[in-house]
Amino acid sequence: MSMSREAETLSNGSQRSDLRMELDDCMAALDLFLSNKFAEALAHLQSKFRRKSTMAGSFNSLINRQAGELTEEEIHAEVCYAECLLQRAALTFLQDENMISFIRGGMKVRSSYQTYKELHNIVQSAQYTHGDSHSHFEGGVKLGVGAFNLTLSLLPTRILRLLEFVGFSGNKEYGLQQLQDGASTQSFRAFLCTMLLLCYHTFMSFVLGTGEGDVGDAEALLQPYLKRYPKGAIFLFFAGRIEEIKGNLDAAIARFEECCAAQQHWKQFHHMCYWELMWCFTYKRVWKMAYFYADLLCKENSWSKATYAYMKAAYLSMLTEEDCKPFGEDEVEIFRQVPGMKQKIAGKSLPTEKFAIRKARRYLSPNPLPLPVPPLEMMYIWNGYAVIGKHRDLTEGMLDTLNQAQRTLERAPVTEHTVDDQCLVSFLKGLCLKHLGCHEEAEQYFNLIHINETLIRYDHYLVPNALLEHGLLCMELGRKEEGVKYLETAKHNYKNYSMESRTQFRIQAALHNAKSAVENGDSVP
Repeated sequence: MSMSREAETLSNGSQRSDLRMELDDCMAALDLFLSNKFAEALAHLQSKFRRKSTMAGSFNSLINRQAGELTEEEIHAEVCYAECLLQRAALTFLQDENMISFIRGGMKVRSSYQTYKELHNIVQSAQYTHGDSHSHFEGGVKLGVGAFNLTLSLLPTRILRLLEFVGFSGNKEYGLQQLQDGASTQSFRAFLCTMLLLCYHTFMSFVLGTGEGDVGDAEALLQPYLKRYPKGAIFLFFAGRIEEIKGNLDAAIARFEECCAAQQHWKQFHHMCYWELMWCFTYKRVWKMAYFYADLLCKENSWSKATYAYMKAAYLSMLTEEDCKPFGEDEVEIFRQVPGMKQKIAGKSLPTEKFAIRKARRYLSPNPLPLPVPPLEMMYIWNGYAVIGKHRDLTEGMLDTLNQAQRTLERAPVTEHTVDDQCLVSFLKGLCLKHLGCHEEAEQYFNLIHINETLIRYDHYLVPNALLEHGLLCMELGRKEEGVKYLETAKHNYKNYSMESRTQFRIQAALHNAKSAVENGDSVP
């Protein structure tokens, strides 16, 4: 063997050895992180240095090279690069639900999408060989391809068409399968694939969908991690979320409290739990406890002070004159502070903040006209009725509160907000009646919103959402053709209303379900 060949062999062997050690370090650091040892995990990775060479290379150099020409270290560097861009994509999406902003952000992350496509092609090519460390690389590719396909598939059709024009495409089933495959690998990205699947089943399908997330799949994904890390904060949090969406609120509350007690280093986990605890007590109609967690968020978390303050005031407004208000606070004064708490992320306001500020403006006048049921209205924005709908007692309790609000409105003098308030209460009653199986009554309430459409002065969002819910009910009853008509009307005939993006996401998810039902052979009347 020539000296140069021997040196090359030794170099390649050393390279593989170094890469193997680095990947083992990553696994060890991940294990520390999942055990709530956050500082130690960070210290474990602190000594790693990124090479100053062009190891990752450019996207153009990647697509012009064959799989056999790339070293193990280079393909790992490429997937790490694409992963960083994917995280940037996620941040772009989370910071603003505005459609135009999302498109602009989508353009910026096209490199990530294209890189993952090329990496996927490398895995599928005949030249690709499976090495000891390649499970980590393949897991990374499945993470990116799965995340992009799943996220893009959830977008409203009009946005997806624009993105397809510049090379994007999304397939929900394929994305879920890629993430499922990635979650079953023995790589450190299996955890990230699992987290994305848990987020989809327990959050995305509820907030941006119709509430049809697969709880069984979520539990199956979570159990091995929860068994290995019984005090792992992130796993306790998801365990609580699963119990919450099943409607097992006491079990959910216990899990979230356990999550808070498990570690004190990262307060962000606490804040996530506070948000969920606030909603758990909202579903139970325990307004003082819901207020308590909204108050904690307002004091400790800066994501959306306006939203937290609005929720504080909303819960106070539900207390009767006989109730002792916590800390002597007054909801009118808090509502009046909400507009001044508005903040912008990357130059854009959060949609939930905009909604809260618009509703709180009613309290700016010297003689404010109170909102009828502000926590129950915000609860719909976060699709909470899909949660309480699983338990009759919770739904009946909420209906009782809405009936009381309706009686109060009937006794009150007529104002410029009367029709809006009555339509809001009717809409929420329709949701409760739908979950209670009183379908005919629910339809009457949804139709009432449409009948009064021209009389609604401020809460225009009620009309497309009533059409959405009516469409979902029709599909549930087997009247799919009628349901699709309601959904298409909501999709095409309304714009520039509060929380429009979120409604459009839900409409898209409902239409996707209707299309899937037809393709699977279900009859459409």
